[in-house]
Amino acid sequence: MSDLAAPERDTQTKAVRLEATNHDGSFMGKNVTPAKFASGRESGFAFADVLFAIDMGTDIVFGDAYPDWRGNLYDISMIPDMSTLVRWKSGVDSVIGDFWLKDGRPVPICPRNMVRRLIDRLAALGYTATVAVEIETTLFEESIQEARARGYRDLTPLGGNSGSTYCLARSTDWIDYMEAVTDRLDELGIVWEAWTDEAAPGQTELNIAPTEPLALADAWVRTKQVMREIACEQGRSVTFMAKPTAGFGQGAHINLSLQRDGANQFYNPDGPSEVMLQAVGGLMATMAGNTLLALPQITSYRRLVDVSGPPTTISWGVNNKTAALRAIAGHPKYSRLEYRVPGSDVNPYYALAGILAGVVAGIERKIQAPPQVDDMAWCLPDDCGVERIPDSITKAIAALDCDEILREYLGDEFVDFWTASRRWEWMEFHTKGGDPYAELSEWESRRYFEFS
Repeated sequence: MSDLAAPERDTQTKAVRLEATNHDGSFMGKNVTPAKFASGRESGFAFADVLFAIDMGTDIVFGDAYPDWRGNLYDISMIPDMSTLVRWKSGVDSVIGDFWLKDGRPVPICPRNMVRRLIDRLAALGYTATVAVEIETTLFEESIQEARARGYRDLTPLGGNSGSTYCLARSTDWIDYMEAVTDRLDELGIVWEAWTDEAAPGQTELNIAPTEPLALADAWVRTKQVMREIACEQGRSVTFMAKPTAGFGQGAHINLSLQRDGANQFYNPDGPSEVMLQAVGGLMATMAGNTLLALPQITSYRRLVDVSGPPTTISWGVNNKTAALRAIAGHPKYSRLEYRVPGSDVNPYYALAGILAGVVAGIERKIQAPPQVDDMAWCLPDDCGVERIPDSITKAIAALDCDEILREYLGDEFVDFWTASRRWEWMEFHTKGGDPYAELSEWESRRYFEFS
């Protein structure tokens, strides 16, 4: 992780934790001895590729098109990216890596390698990207053990039973938790900018500072891990479910700008630059297909309610927070695009890969931005020419399956794999206790509370 401070190393390292995410964005890996790490840091460490075929219920997913799982369950290599090596805690280092095939090619569905591939494609056009994220999460007074015993339901929001954005009059238990989180982030060199409470009881938002996409995704997944560990240490529980209760949902807005020779290419003194408008065109053209990456789980779609905060239409507008894509224009430093669709349960790497794919496609193909929405983008009439964001996982699957742009930029293997895995998720929901008519079913709470 290039933006991390160099770790203070000593001779007391007892273990090195190898880290990566699976397709669902769960933090995966294993701990190895320093000697084992030294022997494999260049050649990589063997992982069964079935880790991409296990769902959140620990069942093997059938029906996907990724070929190796139909064969001998080959090993793939996790090769650590040494720039991400940090001292996680006393005696334990951690390092993030990518998954590679034995022949030296990247695993085509490896989340981190997908981001790397899109960064390279953007660089070929002469651009670098800077991204930031707003991470929303909900905290509860109960320990994770008690939350499990209750099926993750009827929990007590930490900091009180009312929600009010920007409210500083929170009880000290909530403040103590967030201060412990930011202290740990400082120790790890993860640069955060702000935190505050959010609209729902127990909900908080933490902003990770702008950096290059791969470093941002690494910081994002590690921040979630820190928040889980601090909650466990303090006898609390935390979740990144898109909608953990029947109340407000949780998003993960991603801000992006492009630079060339150190200058913000989205800047134009009179409004969006031509490059920004092309990026808007690409992001709008791929927004329906990208929904399956931005809203990956059954529960993700429960957020999409008009006038409740999340965008519901495939729309963009200058400084329009009701639109799915908000353009902030006219400032040489702050001109950027805010992609407001992702839920907090997203796989950060896949979400960034999808967004970068839209941006690169918009520039390469010079896609024209559609008319912007100047008014409220919720509750628009059906005949206004603005489509709605797919509001169910089945609609989003269909949108990605037929998206020729995303098939080109993300690859057929990934699109076929991801649509198949989401069909599997739909089937699990409908055959093992999910209730589409409930505000939030027990099946969703048990499946997503801990590992989203």
